[in-house]
Amino acid sequence: MAPAAPTKREIAIVTFLLVAFLLFSGFRTSTSDLLASTRSRLGVGSASVSKDTGDSNAGSEGGGDGAVSSNVSSSGVLEIPERPHQPFKTRVTWDAEKGPRTVPQTRVVAHVPGWTVFDRLYILKGVVYIVSDEPATVPDVQFIYSKGLFIENGATAEESRIPTDEDIQVISTKEARRLFGTGAQVIDGVNFLINDPPQFITHYYHWAAELWFGFWRTYSTLDPEITTSGNTTLPPARRLIFNHLDNAHWRDYALMNQWVTLSSFPSVTMEFKDDWRDRAEMGRPFVFERVVLADRSSAMLAFNYARYQRTAAPPFGLPGSVNWWMPVRNNVIKFAGLGSSVGQGTMARPVITYISRQNWGRRMLLPEDHEKLVKALQGLHEKYGYEVNIVNAEDMTRQEQIKLAARTTILMGVHGNGLTSLIWMHVSPRSTVMEFFYPEGFAHDYEFTARSLGMVHYGFWNSTYFTSPGLPLPKYVEGFQGNEIPIDAETVARLCVERLSLASELDD
Repeated sequence: MAPAAPTKREIAIVTFLLVAFLLFSGFRTSTSDLLASTRSRLGVGSASVSKDTGDSNAGSEGGGDGAVSSNVSSSGVLEIPERPHQPFKTRVTWDAEKGPRTVPQTRVVAHVPGWTVFDRLYILKGVVYIVSDEPATVPDVQFIYSKGLFIENGATAEESRIPTDEDIQVISTKEARRLFGTGAQVIDGVNFLINDPPQFITHYYHWAAELWFGFWRTYSTLDPEITTSGNTTLPPARRLIFNHLDNAHWRDYALMNQWVTLSSFPSVTMEFKDDWRDRAEMGRPFVFERVVLADRSSAMLAFNYARYQRTAAPPFGLPGSVNWWMPVRNNVIKFAGLGSSVGQGTMARPVITYISRQNWGRRMLLPEDHEKLVKALQGLHEKYGYEVNIVNAEDMTRQEQIKLAARTTILMGVHGNGLTSLIWMHVSPRSTVMEFFYPEGFAHDYEFTARSLGMVHYGFWNSTYFTSPGLPLPKYVEGFQGNEIPIDAETVARLCVERLSLASELDD
């Protein structure tokens, strides 16, 4: 007798049991394994960098010539380590079930006029609050913050920029508790708050060699052991906040500002005055985990500003590593396609770069002096084998400008924006900047910038040249902005040979 065919009920039971078995056996692969597998296939992951051997810059992952330590398996797949779940914390509170706690006080981590690093700085309705039960330990607020107005000359204008209680206040924990209630929303990570008007921001020099320069010099004081390769323990900036500037007016005409910003900190986000207004109109308190606060008007009250007329000068009164700029410099030039070691040392073939302004229409050399200078520099190439570049910056791409500057040993040109690229040069005993002025005229812009990096700067008045500490007083003479600036080509060429042979050091 043939067995009876299975009923529909029996088929359903067997199918259910089979599916259950397959699901149970498959579930041995945990959700975290699946997530890791997905991440590996997508190439998503993180790499940790050893400070002693790697080439990490500005808290970023290492670059092409660094020794990077990562979680890479023998099969070449990037493996993501499992991490415990973390609480999703967006708020700090000071009222708990077990009883009230005090409002966390603001800590002044580092300060010079115009540049301050704070932990736990509060904002409410657009007002900045420093919470401290020891107000005598807090610097005078006019050296921290201003009204952010346009910079104009004169005592009346200076007085109009001084902050009031509508801008910044120092309050006790008791007052903070009354104002803030039971907590504040956290703005996490490292923030860069720029309380400046848009007046100077849309200019490559003022952005890169003042704002960026001052910010990183201030922040880098927290890591006095930055290495020669630029390795640092400092995490990168998470966001830039401009409370007086809209998002259409921070780029410069040469488009260098965004290159510098996004190559220094690739993950940085930016907020502008509308975002600042949004937070203010919410009427709820926020607290910065850490913030570097920059204020141009406050920086102008510093002694170092009076000496050099550079708002980036005050932070150099803070302790720091001699290699303080290398994390930013290396990130920027590696983004341009070069290794961080390019331009270093005294044994490689020297590179002389003359940035000409002869097609610019303002602040140019006498035509005949320009021609003589080009001929003299070409003579150095023929006689000594130096690499000589005669360039117009406006005809070069951003990448080309940065790569050439990174390779350059001696950079020269008339006082102007093109010399800003000196900040991408590699500091060595031969590194030199030569700047041509109309006789009797002088400004500290590029002299201060070069010297603060450890490079030698020479200013020229035709056949006369000078260097620190024998500098003239700043002076914008008639002809300073003109197109008849003289330069003695033979003097420039002779000094190039002295610098590249280190003859002056041998004399010392």
